[in-house]
Amino acid sequence: MKNKMHVLAPVILITITSILVGLEYIFGAIPKDVLFAARWISILSLVYYCWKRKSLTTWIIFSIVLGAVLGYDFPGFAKALHPLSQGFIKLVKTIVGPILFATLVYGIAGHSDLKQVGRMAWKSLTYFYVATTLALFIGLFAINMTKAGVGIDMSHVPNIELPDKSAATSSADALEIAGLPENTHWIFKTLAFFRDAFPENIIKSIHENKVLQIVVFAVIFGIGLAMVEEKKRKPLVDLMESLAETMFKYTKIVMYFAPFGVGAAMAYTIGHMGLDILSNLMMLLLTLYAALIIFLLVVLLPVALYLKVPIRQFISAIKEPVSIAFATTSSDAALPLVMTHMEKFGVPRKIVSFVVPTGYSFNLDGTTLYLSLASIFVAQAAGMHLSIGQQLLICLTLMITSKGVAAVPRASLIILIATADQFGLPLFVIAAILGIDELMDMARTSVNVIGNCLASVVVAKWEGEFDQEKALNYVDSDE
Repeated sequence: MKNKMHVLAPVILITITSILVGLEYIFGAIPKDVLFAARWISILSLVYYCWKRKSLTTWIIFSIVLGAVLGYDFPGFAKALHPLSQGFIKLVKTIVGPILFATLVYGIAGHSDLKQVGRMAWKSLTYFYVATTLALFIGLFAINMTKAGVGIDMSHVPNIELPDKSAATSSADALEIAGLPENTHWIFKTLAFFRDAFPENIIKSIHENKVLQIVVFAVIFGIGLAMVEEKKRKPLVDLMESLAETMFKYTKIVMYFAPFGVGAAMAYTIGHMGLDILSNLMMLLLTLYAALIIFLLVVLLPVALYLKVPIRQFISAIKEPVSIAFATTSSDAALPLVMTHMEKFGVPRKIVSFVVPTGYSFNLDGTTLYLSLASIFVAQAAGMHLSIGQQLLICLTLMITSKGVAAVPRASLIILIATADQFGLPLFVIAAILGIDELMDMARTSVNVIGNCLASVVVAKWEGEFDQEKALNYVDSDE
């Protein structure tokens, strides 16, 4: 019993706190001081639990809880912690460019199997297309079932300045689009996406964390290096291997700062929004979370079961990067851990380093689902009736214009504004979404990360290179 006290104490105290909160919500008879004391005694018990567990993942998850409580009880202090979370995200972003470049080049040139690169490309894109299409239809189904936007009183929409939709395209592109027939705008945007996939300056691309541009450059560079004779190729291949190993060690060091950065991000979120925001547009929020859960259970889980992926070990492998993605609302912040954990889970490095970064632009399951759901919500709130054909056309456009936004917090909101304007949906309705967009961003970013983790396993299985024994024996390295 003594050995289990670090588990029993938090469970008992959190249960008591939950009962008190429930009584306060129903009867309003619990003094605030009692609730405050109950919350912080529970927090202290969780500190004791984390201390006994000695796991970085546990500390990260605890920091999310602590941040939420700090944001609720001390909002002023919580908002002042924002630079701490920004500093952590900046630190993590220093990893992205070097680790992508080194692992991709080494994966291609180190094995000299150019045919496999081609196979991985079409297999990855096929899986991405199927997964995001299913996500799109689940989002459409969910919002048409709940009709979350129907009957909303838009007179209470706050007067918030919306992001400029021109941020989705350059000023030069905006001029070109204005001069084109309206029915050809989507063609221009599609081709503009492919144009922007190619870097004009790789240093600039790394500086700006343009993931797709880094991937394109690294793939072409790796193919070129693979075509060089062995004597001249080996020094660069060895350098890439050494750089990749160093960046993985660098990532491990940076992650010790994660509990502070993640906790500060959550504290700031609750501190500047407040928990009361949950009561505003609750149906939309619940619709999104329910739709994402359905996607996980109906699409990703059957895929994992069909491929005989060990579910418990897979959850253990992804829980740390998903926790970071949830708290920071940035897929970039989770990228280094996704790559290291998936490799430990049994996916070869050459596959992880190709599939995951590519998925950051093409496999945005959570974002695609959110955009399809939110666009129809805007129409519902404005009292507009859209036929199924019109809804599908909007979602097809969103699938094209949403590529590459996973790494940027709330960039999907800009995509939503641009698409709504294109189809004549009222932009002022989107102001209603701003209040809870951060809470929705947490969920959709987390699903993006989960989807890309599973995608790397799918392609590894498809290639016949997944190490099942390694996956079955996976344990947290922090334990």
